[in-house]
Amino acid sequence: MSDILRQTAEVIYQAELDALKAEDSGQKPDNWHLSPRSVVKYLLGGKNASGVTITPKYIGNQRLIETAVATLATDRALLLLGVPGTAKSWVSEHLSAAISGTSTQVIQCTAGTDENQIRYGWNYAQLLAKGPTREALVPTPLFRAMESGTICRLEELTRMGSDVQDTLITVLSEKMLPIPELNDSVFARRGFNIIATANNRDKGVNELSSALKRRFNVVVLPLPDDMAQEVDIINRRVGEMGNSLSLPVPANISDEIEKLVTIFRELRSGNTLDGKIALKVPSGNLSTAEAIAVMVGGLSQAAWFSEGKLEPADIGSNLVGAIIKDPVQDRLVLEEYLETVLKKRPGYSAWYQSINELL
Repeated sequence: MSDILRQTAEVIYQAELDALKAEDSGQKPDNWHLSPRSVVKYLLGGKNASGVTITPKYIGNQRLIETAVATLATDRALLLLGVPGTAKSWVSEHLSAAISGTSTQVIQCTAGTDENQIRYGWNYAQLLAKGPTREALVPTPLFRAMESGTICRLEELTRMGSDVQDTLITVLSEKMLPIPELNDSVFARRGFNIIATANNRDKGVNELSSALKRRFNVVVLPLPDDMAQEVDIINRRVGEMGNSLSLPVPANISDEIEKLVTIFRELRSGNTLDGKIALKVPSGNLSTAEAIAVMVGGLSQAAWFSEGKLEPADIGSNLVGAIIKDPVQDRLVLEEYLETVLKKRPGYSAWYQSINELL
């Protein structure tokens, strides 16, 4: 077993990518490892002609993934937009792995990201010794993607300042990156493109300028349509993460996931599933990604402290942490939900007791 905590998509799913590539007779855009149809199949899953099972990486609307792949086959960049926890980064990683064979050319955008982290930096020892030369230049992931004709990922694009965001305009419109210190430029090879992710529900978001927005094709990734779909997503991801962390996945995991999703969907929507009781909504997003984190935390607690038997008490503390982001407002929301809904609902008494003990 590898001692690397988290392998990249192209390593974990190498057998699937190799199987798709071996039978891929479709036309490929320049420098793509797979044809667009095979990229979509890799994301959505299916059976290969040789019988290899391609596991679904994204469960949702096929048209959204087709639009994303078709965009990347043009000269327009792709912006994956959605609330936190809608698998934007997950889809971005797998698109890069399927198209370019690597998903590691990534820039994590923050309020402290500056132009040097987007364009290029300098080795200051070389710079002082020899002045500005190509050897002294330190390429960024964007720089390397342009040179190699591959995908560069920009995570949480709206978290960095608007002036730094606009550094991308020349790259996206001219497909070149000027290096004025060397009186030179880097010109993007065919196959180069950018996948950016962003959400508009976080605090401190910097709006994209209209000039930059025009250079992106936007695909909005929604929350799962129905409860069964969300339960399926969480089941798959919790199983995968449990295996990677060597955590036993108990037989009752599906039942507990269904109860957790019920709680999340009711608090998220402000109504019980039957529509009979109106509820207050907490300040957090209660996304599918947060539900996965809650369940993996519960698996770990059960494995190390409950002899592998998953109980609501193992999930409770993680659940409370996911719901209560504002210690005053969200606490009242959860307390009201416990008393008006969970206390009276058959099959949820252990959940009610375990959560109530933590408040």
